[in-house]
Parts: sequence; C-alpha cells; structure tokens
Amino acid sequence: MILLIDTDVVLDLLLDRAPHAAEAAELFSRVERGDAAGRVSAATVETVHRTAAEPLGAARARRIVKRLLSIVEVAPVTRAVLESAIEGRLPDFEREIVSEAAYRTGARAIVTRGAREYQGSRVPAYLPVEILGILRARDALGG
Repeated sequence: MILLIDTDVVLDLLLDRAPHAAEAAELFSRVERGDAAGRVSAATVETVHRTAAEPLGAARARRIVKRLLSIVEVAPVTRAVLESAIEGRLPDFEREIVSEAAYRTGARAIVTRGAREYQGSRVPAYLPVEILGILRARDALGG
C-alpha cells in the first residue's frame, strides 16, 4: 500500500510533538519495515529542512532530510500536478497539490492530521491512527 504522508505527520515525528509523535513513529517504522510504501510531497522536504534548520542548525537539518529520504520516496510536484491542482475541488491550494501528487504517484491514502481538509480528494485521507488500524488489521489477516 502506497501512502502519501503529509507534512504535519512528518513534523510530529521530527519535532516529537505530543501527543502525535508516537503514532508518527509507528507509521514511519512500518514504512521502514516495508509494511507500506511511504511518499512525501516535494514541498514537504523543503518545509522539513526549513523547520529543522532554525532550532537545530543547517547541518543537522540536512542530516534529518537525508534520513527522511532514506525512508520515503518523493512524490514529484510537476507542472501537470500544479495545473491540475489549480482546477481542483479542494478549497486549499496546498492540500490540492498534495492530493494531486498522491494521485499521480499511485498512493492509496493520504496520511494527515487534517483529514477533513481533504474531503473531495481523489485519494482518501486518513488520520495516522486510522491508517495504523488498517495496517494492523491487514497484519492480523496475514497480508
């Protein structure tokens, strides 16, 4: 199962934001083990670096981005993604970009704490706890 992981979930893990960090850590552990394939938007990578660089310094921020890129693939934000996002149905342009990038990379789900903001997306959005429940149920069924 391909999951596009939204910026908020990545930052929950990296910044150890309670109470969401534990779910983000489990999600990334499952991606690392191969239980699911993780993707992030290209814009997420820049946001993570910028957010980490301020408190941690540029060198550490680069190491964090390098580690992130060792776990997930990047869903490209191309001209086609942007043009489609402009015509999209979601009220928030950034969410529309994520939705379209998820769709074009074959994601089955967007994992975000703002799942309601993706109503109308071509790719369904789930809270981290919901997607973890789906992955656990799949484990229980042996597949």
